[in-house]
Amino acid sequence: MIGALIARDLRRAFAGGAWLPIAFFLLVAALIPFAVGPDARLLARIGPGILWIAALTAALLPIERLVEPDRADGILDQLTLHGMAEETVAFAKIAAHWLAFAPLLLIAAVPASALLAIDGETLLRTEIALLIGTPGLAALAVAVAAVTAGLPRAGALAGLLLLPLAVPLLIFGAAEALLLEGAVSLLLTAAAPFVAGAAIRASRT
Repeated sequence: MIGALIARDLRRAFAGGAWLPIAFFLLVAALIPFAVGPDARLLARIGPGILWIAALTAALLPIERLVEPDRADGILDQLTLHGMAEETVAFAKIAAHWLAFAPLLLIAAVPASALLAIDGETLLRTEIALLIGTPGLAALAVAVAAVTAGLPRAGALAGLLLLPLAVPLLIFGAAEALLLEGAVSLLLTAAAPFVAGAAIRASRT
């Protein structure tokens, strides 16, 4: 059943504009040279950090679609009635969100690196850092989506919650401290289903 839920969320993500965060990611990377100038050495030096900031801000875009539509339509209640724990639902949503977001992001990082004059070796290290960090980022997005589901101005509130919590991923990812980044990503991935599950239960009261 968890596989069916992941597949359903993946279909909905790709039908509902999974490309939008990636387009936003590329747009940020394209705008940076206009802001800081065409100095290739400067762009190459700040490029990995720019890619991480672009990835964090792009991750905000789909948050309102991750949990709220299923809560409003009563699908979360139906899943509970069929015996699926809220934590399992949250884990499935994290997996589906990562599958819809991370591979496209890693592909988009290639043309983005060309815009920022990032060389191949640096791009490879940045791709590895993004690969390690994106599960934690996806987990954080689903947890924040569950906490803010049904609240007024949920989109703005989600940004205020997600971005500070994602700072460790940004710091360790941009600094290529992969072991520390992996530890943070693993911690977020392990804790998020329980946070999101508790938030889903609380939303029924």
